Parts: sequence; C-alpha cells; structure tokens
Amino acid sequence: MPDDFMLTPLNDAELPEFKREMQRAFQLGYEAEFGPCDKPILPEEDIDQSLEAEGAVAYAARIDGVMAGGAVVKINRRTRHNELELLFVRAGTQSRGIGRRIWNSLERLYPDTAEWETFTPYFEKRNIHFYVNCCGFRIVEFFNPRHKLPLAEGEAPGNMAPEAADYFFRFVKPGK
Repeated sequence: MPDDFMLTPLNDAELPEFKREMQRAFQLGYEAEFGPCDKPILPEEDIDQSLEAEGAVAYAARIDGVMAGGAVVKINRRTRHNELELLFVRAGTQSRGIGRRIWNSLERLYPDTAEWETFTPYFEKRNIHFYVNCCGFRIVEFFNPRHKLPLAEGEAPGNMAPEAADYFFRFVKPGK
C-alpha cells in the first residue's frame, strides 16, 4: 500500500513536535537497555546545539502528513565531509523502513558528499545494525575509557549514565 512519504526542511512550527518525538525515541532506546531513567537522555540543549551548529540542516519525515521521524545533518560544502548528527524514527513505528527512507533521501539531497560520519552509543544495537547493515556505514572507531571520545571540557553526550557515556562507536561511509 503506497503512502505519501516526504522529507522536508523542518519549519519553526514543527520544532516542538520534532524535539519531543526525538527525545521520546532516544529515551525509550536507552530505557530498553538500562531501565527507567528520570532524566532526559537527549536534553533539549543537546538538540539545540546540533540545530545551531554551523552547516546544520534539520528535516522532518512525514508519512501521510504525520511526523514519522527526522534528522539533523551538518553539511560542509568546502570539505564535503558531512555529519549525520541525529536521526530518529517516531517511537512505535520502527522496523517499517522509515529510517532507511530518511537516510536514502538525505543521500539523494547531498550527492556531492565525499564522506558521511555519525556516532552512536554502544548499547543502541538497533542503530548499529541500521548504520552498518542497512545504510552501508563502517565502524571505524570505538570510544571507551582507554580511548576517550574527544569532547570539550565538561561536555558529555547527553545525560547518560556513566556506564553508557564512555562507550561510543564512530561510523563513516563514502559518499555516492
């Protein structure tokens, strides 16, 4: 059954729903691994930091007019080294090909990309599967207490528990 999938630049009116649904998706992924958590795993400040970064572009994915997910990318037209900052599929709608459609649309939007880069925490098994097996990324680095994720002083990847915050994968994928 065909649907009306669209990936469009995020507009200001969509921003509250975009943030809320992204936070919910990230929270549920974390809690599936570690149990209930009373702090937001992806604080709004972290989303804002990605949205306000130089070269950032946010997209909302809609199916039949309903927000089904979205993404934030950082585009560097000079180096053509682009980053997938955030990608989410609305909670309860995973495993229906929405994430793949978002990713494929992003690749079509930026055909001059030399290389894509993204990160995900070790416990996000669905993300690891998605990036490697569905999108064609390669794992090129694993951050852990002996090989630290390069962060600014006092910066942390969200409000993750210490057992999660120190373990991240870095993925890269050549452009098409």
